[in-house]
Amino acid sequence: MNDLMEEAIFNSVTCKNGSRKSGLIKAEDVQISGSSKICFEEDHAEGIKIVLTKDAENNIKEIKFICSCGQTKSLTLDYSE
Repeated sequence: MNDLMEEAIFNSVTCKNGSRKSGLIKAEDVQISGSSKICFEEDHAEGIKIVLTKDAENNIKEIKFICSCGQTKSLTLDYSE
């Protein structure tokens, strides 16, 4: 696999109103809850893509494996005790 990983930083948002009845989210109902780094790596020989989601302290929060057939498997890490 390629050792060079591209990182992009995204804001994590949560919706304040839990009783939404449509797919529309209004700006006043959205709260920025932090930021996440998304790393992407692809293995061309096996056709597997790996997506790493990290928090602001560079701790990995989620590892997602994406097969070339479209199936995905996710592993979520919780660092709380």
